[in-house]
Amino acid sequence: MNSLLYRALVTVAVILSLGMVTAAYIFGAQAKHIGAGRQSISVKGLAEKPVKADRAEWTVSTEVTGATFAEALTKLRAEQPKVRAFFIAQGFAADAIKASDEAVQPHMVEVDSGERTRYVQKGFEARQGLTVATTDLAKIEAANKAILQFEAEGNPVSHQPPLFMLSNLEEIKMSLIGAATQNAHLRAVEFAKNGDAKVGSMRSASQGAFYILPAGASVEVDDYGGRYDKSTIDKLARVVVTIDYSIEN
Repeated sequence: MNSLLYRALVTVAVILSLGMVTAAYIFGAQAKHIGAGRQSISVKGLAEKPVKADRAEWTVSTEVTGATFAEALTKLRAEQPKVRAFFIAQGFAADAIKASDEAVQPHMVEVDSGERTRYVQKGFEARQGLTVATTDLAKIEAANKAILQFEAEGNPVSHQPPLFMLSNLEEIKMSLIGAATQNAHLRAVEFAKNGDAKVGSMRSASQGAFYILPAGASVEVDDYGGRYDKSTIDKLARVVVTIDYSIEN
């Protein structure tokens, strides 16, 4: 082996040795850093309480058809005062009744042509809704029952059930977040106790699902879900939080 080749091999060997030493040092530092890191535990906290709606909205729409645009609109304007009179008869003030814009559009009907079903225009349909908003929930419930007789008398109306809502939704949420945080801490303490450890400080926290459910309803805990029931007066409010705590041995 000539001297030039020998010196080259020695140089390569030295470089490789230095690289291995450097890599070992870096790995050791990372391992030390990881080993020195504090352990943590992630837990979910749950809180719920019964709540009651304190306001309601209800919409009743008049729907009519006519051979022409003008006829449909004329029929709509003749029927609408009857709906307004119905609301007033149920005890609602005139200024509590809000009307949506009048709408007229082609009235389409389904026609079976043998080979396929198609839609053709047959006159026009006109529609307008009247909405009442109130904190008198008993009055809304009574009107919702009375509308059936109003329909039976031949009045061309359509409607969905009233919407029952909460005016203090944010206040309810905040109170539940506090209770859910306490619940999460209790769970963390129980986990740590079984592992012969101690719960330290809170490292991070996030709010998950927030539910307003019908009273007595049950759902799975879901960090990405949530629901706001408006179909009932009596409801159940529920919130989920996720919290990370440090764990000390």
